[in-house]
Amino acid sequence: MKILHAASECFPLIKTGGLADVVGALPLYQQNLGCDARVILPFYSALREKISETHAIFRTDSFAGDVTLRYAEYQGLKLYLIDAPHLYDRDGNPYYDCYYRDYSDNCNRFALLSWAAAAIADGADQLWGKADILHAHDWQTGLAAAYLRHWGSSVQSVFTIHNIAYQGVFIGCDLARIWLDPMMFQMEGLEFYGNVSFLKAGIFYSDQVSTVSQTYASEITRYPAGNGMEGLLAARKREKRLTGILNGIDTDIWNPATDELIPKNFTAKKLANKKICKNTLRRNFGLNTRRRLPLLVMISRLAEQKGADLLARNLENRLDAGGLNFQFVILGSGEKYLEDWFNYLAWRDPKNIASYIGYNEKLSHEMVAAADAIVIPSRFEPCGLTQLYGLAYGALPIVRRTGGLADTVFEGVDGENGFVFNYEYEHDLGLAIDRFVATWKNQKQFEAMQTAAMQEEHSWEKAANNYLEMYLSFDIKSAKKEGEEL
Repeated sequence: MKILHAASECFPLIKTGGLADVVGALPLYQQNLGCDARVILPFYSALREKISETHAIFRTDSFAGDVTLRYAEYQGLKLYLIDAPHLYDRDGNPYYDCYYRDYSDNCNRFALLSWAAAAIADGADQLWGKADILHAHDWQTGLAAAYLRHWGSSVQSVFTIHNIAYQGVFIGCDLARIWLDPMMFQMEGLEFYGNVSFLKAGIFYSDQVSTVSQTYASEITRYPAGNGMEGLLAARKREKRLTGILNGIDTDIWNPATDELIPKNFTAKKLANKKICKNTLRRNFGLNTRRRLPLLVMISRLAEQKGADLLARNLENRLDAGGLNFQFVILGSGEKYLEDWFNYLAWRDPKNIASYIGYNEKLSHEMVAAADAIVIPSRFEPCGLTQLYGLAYGALPIVRRTGGLADTVFEGVDGENGFVFNYEYEHDLGLAIDRFVATWKNQKQFEAMQTAAMQEEHSWEKAANNYLEMYLSFDIKSAKKEGEEL
């Protein structure tokens, strides 16, 4: 089976969030299952620094200017790269400039990504031929299925929603200018309240829609989680065209027994080395190492979606009330007021709170390895990978019950691998943190929870098989349809 993944980022080449981790891992696991899985990406400047050898597939004059499609291989990944320096050769984030302003030509940039993905899937690389499946990820590739439909292509398509809050809505986007049928601009198409929505195009025109956890697949069929798409998604669910497949983690990268980025490797049977990681991180951040305290971390985009404001308010209230009975380190960037808030908290109590504003892959591994708990107080969370990293490293998750967090973290009679709260209030988060601290004080109970969590299976192998089953169901449906027509 030939599968083409289309995405705007892919670890380890370019990453702003969990999407990159998925696109970097899933094709490799599909290759292990015997598939020929490839990825198409824009040829960003960050990729040029890492990929030295490419082969030109074809060159064309597109609606977005001169474009060369290239092929390359990198750490096992088979890649198609869209070489258009005037669109993608920019420093920093793939989506916005240093002032967090969306690039004014994002409509063109990601319409071209969708068009090129559809072209490759439809056989533009004559050596590879047509793909069996075009698997597009998030709004940046939402138009890919629309191009296939416009061309009457037989290639079947999957569209995976990683976060429905980001919808790729563009005002005054001229479909004819980006080589799509203007008749697609209607409610039964990609029109969304008078604008063009790339996300809606992916949902409407793809043969199958998937999202990254079963709970999230249910949540987005209802208001408010559907963000205006709930009616369309509810229809897809009734048609059995909406599937939730939980993400996995790449255990070649996220494995405390082999991780080269942490001070000391450890396993569920050798947790003593985890304490070495904890004390190393505390020293590196200047935290008090003389007191015996639990360590809580957060690794996240700093946004209200992630509940970062709930945690900041809880920490400040604790400081006002006399201080913390745990230590805390945060790694992330995002909304300026949240960055400033966490920096202020670290200034108030530098022996117990530390902040690192930005992103650092090595530090993220060090923090998960060091932590007793990892807090993820998201208002909504499609899947979440951070809690899975936490479970693998014995950093027990403290989460709100939503999306993929609800599918992976449990507290109660059905089992315990973390601490869960239901409502998006600072007080409820605080109670979950208090339960964590109380449990940590009983080290025998706490280490038993850590050991059990680390032995859970969250690799990509299961997810890769689930995607393969979904792809194969297309063949069954197609054969049945053809037989009926005959």
